[in-house]
Amino acid sequence: MNNDYELLWKRILGEIETEVSKGSFFTLFKTTRLLSIENSMVTIAAPSTMIIDLIQKKFYQVIKKVVDKYTGFDTKIIFVPKTIDIGTKNNNIKTPLFEDVVDKPVQVGHLPRVRADYTFQTLAVSSSNQLAYVAATAVAKKPGQSYNPLFIYGPVGVGKTHLSQAIANEIYKKTPSKKIIYITSEEFTNEVVEAIRNGDTSRMKNKFRNVNFLAIDDVQFFAGKERVQEELFHTFNILIDRGAQIILSSDRPPSEIRKIEKRLSSRFAGGLIVDIEPPDFELRAAIILIKAKKYNIDLPIEVAKKIAEKSQDARQLEGYLLRIITEAKTKNSQITDNLIYSSLNNYQDEKKIFHPDEIIKTVCNFYNIKPTQIKGPKRNASLVRARQITMFLLKKELNLSLAEIGNVLGGRDHTTVMHGLGKIEKLTSIESFSTELKNLTTHLKNY
Repeated sequence: MNNDYELLWKRILGEIETEVSKGSFFTLFKTTRLLSIENSMVTIAAPSTMIIDLIQKKFYQVIKKVVDKYTGFDTKIIFVPKTIDIGTKNNNIKTPLFEDVVDKPVQVGHLPRVRADYTFQTLAVSSSNQLAYVAATAVAKKPGQSYNPLFIYGPVGVGKTHLSQAIANEIYKKTPSKKIIYITSEEFTNEVVEAIRNGDTSRMKNKFRNVNFLAIDDVQFFAGKERVQEELFHTFNILIDRGAQIILSSDRPPSEIRKIEKRLSSRFAGGLIVDIEPPDFELRAAIILIKAKKYNIDLPIEVAKKIAEKSQDARQLEGYLLRIITEAKTKNSQITDNLIYSSLNNYQDEKKIFHPDEIIKTVCNFYNIKPTQIKGPKRNASLVRARQITMFLLKKELNLSLAEIGNVLGGRDHTTVMHGLGKIEKLTSIESFSTELKNLTTHLKNY
């Protein structure tokens, strides 16, 4: 039977390989193995819970689609963290950095997009996110009663997703029978488009309108999508009437999301709106220590502080930490002070990576205007110039696409962005403007 599983998994992986990038396939899938199929329950082994988290977050639906195709079942998938012998002779090497001893498998069938480690217990709290934390815990205790909807907004990497998923995990822990869906705006959009294309909107409506808890990430990307907004509006009303809890997250408050129907925007603002600010230094250091503990690493607090100085983005901070872990694994050594510092020193000569909000704030401070004005609809000359300079810097420093720049600046059309970039390109040949732009760039570098 094991040979049968190996052959089946080989075929499944062959199809998955055509749907994911080469890097993702060799990093995440090459070391997995099919352990068993019992009724509609499929158990897959992966070498660590970190690998499982990555697969669960990005590729669960891809795996399920292919597995369902080959098994003929509507499967539920369980991942088991387990060291896998892939035929090498050096099988006795221990990998304590990536190997977790777990008594129970991580089941992802019920909450396929929710990370098990995103809980209230693993969230660092300070003044920057305290209000959002209090609101989220209140919702988790009394879903559908305390604040409905709960709208959380803030820049990338401040913990919006962590809070949304912590609520889902808490509700699921207390009442696993409840139907819970966490989804991104892109995935919701794809569901609506697919349903319309297949003439099967009833299935899609049944899926989203009969839940007890619905969380949608990045709702600013619904801007301009009229049919999707219509479906969301009706789904929203039905769920609120039924007492189901709705959680929404965005990079801006409802009032600043352009090209959103007023009736939908008013629904977004109908509950509690809370913002999360970028984490302060102390919170960033605490986040690093919590992440290190998750990977079973005893990290000195001085090292955590040094990592915390690198960025205001919590996700990027975890990336620095994972780089240290990866370097230790690559060198097949324990994490030492020397390894930590040498790994961090690799970043010293790298170009500073900015967050879009840092560029917007720098421009606003330089020209003494507000971010809401940059993102807003007003078109007086001074605002238009500052807005176009922001577009130029977002393109130059971050290499964002025209559509991404438009979304960052309140949902503007890509042709507007293209026009703005052209205007600034022409002005750079004028010495006075070129000097002004250099001074602004200097302010940005020193942000």
